[in-house]
Amino acid sequence: MNCIIIDDEATARTIIAEYITYAKGFTVIAEFSNAIEAIKYLNQNEVDLIFLDIHMPDFTGFDFIQTIANPPYIILTTSDPNLAFKAFEYSCIVDYLVKPIMLDRFKKSIERTQQLISQALETKPKGNDTEIFNNELYVNIDRRLIKIDISSIYTVVAKGDYIHIKTKSTNYIVHSSLKKIQDKLPSDIFLKVHRSYIINIKNIVDIKDNSVLIHNEVIPVSRSSRPELLKRLNLL
Repeated sequence: MNCIIIDDEATARTIIAEYITYAKGFTVIAEFSNAIEAIKYLNQNEVDLIFLDIHMPDFTGFDFIQTIANPPYIILTTSDPNLAFKAFEYSCIVDYLVKPIMLDRFKKSIERTQQLISQALETKPKGNDTEIFNNELYVNIDRRLIKIDISSIYTVVAKGDYIHIKTKSTNYIVHSSLKKIQDKLPSDIFLKVHRSYIINIKNIVDIKDNSVLIHNEVIPVSRSSRPELLKRLNLL
């Protein structure tokens, strides 16, 4: 499991990183002294587990959780023992570690996380995401959840730290990564044809050389993606 540590205390980050070396299958891939930098990282990278301090300057751990749309598993690390009740209001939080954290207690937290992952894998629905989301995708825009009919999406474009979700009626700008939405869209309908583009293959009007025409918009197709695109089409 890929883990990140978010804590404004360098000593706390060092201790957690050292403890993780005792946990088989867990790897620290990044450390952050503030939540803002961690949010920027998560917009471009996938992680499985976050060790998160609660009390940090300007942006608390709870602010962090409320900001990210689909938080991974989170283990809170704090010197305050009085916030455990509030912490477990969030379904993503799997444990609450009070500093100073002892190694034995840390190992129990890791075991708990491993058990939850195993249970999640056993109960994970089979099939594509269309059934899971009932043909609807919810996106977080200005702290509001906006519902989008998946079938109405004809392309998704990555631009910096944002993605543009384009439908026949409305375009949505979401602070997320192309990888995150790709994992949410049904793979039998949507295909990543370029490092910055995902398309709905049912909306293709025309294909010419290394581009496709969808809804009056010309979209580039990378050389490596073209064979898979042609395989998906019902060619005569």
